Formats: sequence, C-alpha cells, structure tokens
Amino acid sequence: MPEAPKENREVDVGQLAAMDTQQLVEFHRKLFGEERAVANAGHLRRKIAWHIQAAREGGLPDSARQYALSIARGTALRVRIGENAARRRDEIPLDRTVTTAVAPEHDVRLPLAGSLLMKDYKGRTIIVRVLNHGFEYDGRKFTSLTAVAQDITGTKWNGWAFFGLAKKENRIVG
Repeated sequence: MPEAPKENREVDVGQLAAMDTQQLVEFHRKLFGEERAVANAGHLRRKIAWHIQAAREGGLPDSARQYALSIARGTALRVRIGENAARRRDEIPLDRTVTTAVAPEHDVRLPLAGSLLMKDYKGRTIIVRVLNHGFEYDGRKFTSLTAVAQDITGTKWNGWAFFGLAKKENRIVG
C-alpha cells in the first residue's frame, strides 16, 4: 500500500474509532487513492492507523524489518488460491487472491511441546509431557504415544485412542 500523503499525516488516529465501515472505505480512498478489496471496519482502522503513524514517526526501523523477514524465511508456509478468487476474478486483483497460512510441523491432534496429557487409568492419574520429539512419562522418554500406552497397560494400545486424542472433537485445529 502506498504511503499516506503528507497533508493527511496529521489526522487524529482516535477519529478512526468513531467511523463506520463506509466512512473508513471513503477515508482510505482519500488517503491512498485506491479502494480496499476487503471492507472490514476493524481491518481498515488498523491499516489506516498504522500507515498514518508510520508516515508520522518513520515506520519500522530497517533492523526490525530485516528481523521479521528472517523469521518469515524460516517459517513453513502453505500457499493456496482462495475459493472466491476463481468466482470473483474480475472484482479482486490477482495479487490479493492468494492466502497464506502457517503449516504446522507437528500432528494437529497433539498439543504443542511442553503440554501435559492427563489420563485417569485404574485409579491413578497418568501424566505425560509432550516433547518436541516424543513424550516423557515417569522420567523416561518415548517416541510415540502408543509406546507410552503399552508401557502403562502392558498391552498393545493405540496411543491416540488411549489418551482420547483420536476423537474428532478433541483435535486441535491449527
């Protein structure tokens, strides 16, 4: 998005809170000479406020921008064309039809490393810590939940089922 014109840098950012969606769309057009494809009031307030403040105070320092880029380069991303893009080809510019989302590097059924899994089994509470690579139970490390479940029960179990993570309603959506 282009920089806010100098004459509009003195706009009070607090005024944005009192504007409705249509007023924000008009204000955006006045500031930047283009209309936003998404007319969401909260989104427009944040975008306009950021650009006004960046124009007034200089924006992000180059070191912060470079740091953010280094983080982004190391992140696994999944890129896909939005469903609406095919239907609205003439309405939305092509550069605004791509959606990016962080693709989790772990099984989405499993809580993040450091989380604890708890299970009541035969009158005792079982606590398993999720590690970056594997699990810890009773001071020992295991490569799978199945191995933990087998150690606890003495029989072959599906670890996801034993800890209640295989159920659709218990899955963590990433």
